Amino acid sequence: MSVELNHTIVAASDKQASARFLADILGLAVSPQYGPFIPVEIPNGVTLDFYDGDGAPRSPQHYAFLVSEDDFDAIFGRIKSRGLAYWADPHHKRADEINTNDGGRGVYWEDPDGHNLEILTRPYGSGA
Repeated sequence: MSVELNHTIVAASDKQASARFLADILGLAVSPQYGPFIPVEIPNGVTLDFYDGDGAPRSPQHYAFLVSEDDFDAIFGRIKSRGLAYWADPHHKRADEINTNDGGRGVYWEDPDGHNLEILTRPYGSGA
């Protein structure tokens, strides 16, 4: 059996702005609108489909992206150049720090709707 994540829907107050925010930070492209969704395709083929929703309150979600060391440097540089707040931990207790979990690097920041975004260079549990 082969199972792969294909897409997930990301609730947004402004789907176009939120899709552009993520794509710009990660260095990706925003795909053309598909139905009510604005997709951002991740290089492994998974799309995050931004959706304005039905006006119901949104619960912040967590989206983590495994990146190379070079990509980490580029993405983290864009986070800092925009003056975005960032943290070393998911609970936002260690401000203006990155983590070195499992011998890699990781950092968290928020999108315009408060979704907790993360980049990491090593999967959790993969190293020392």
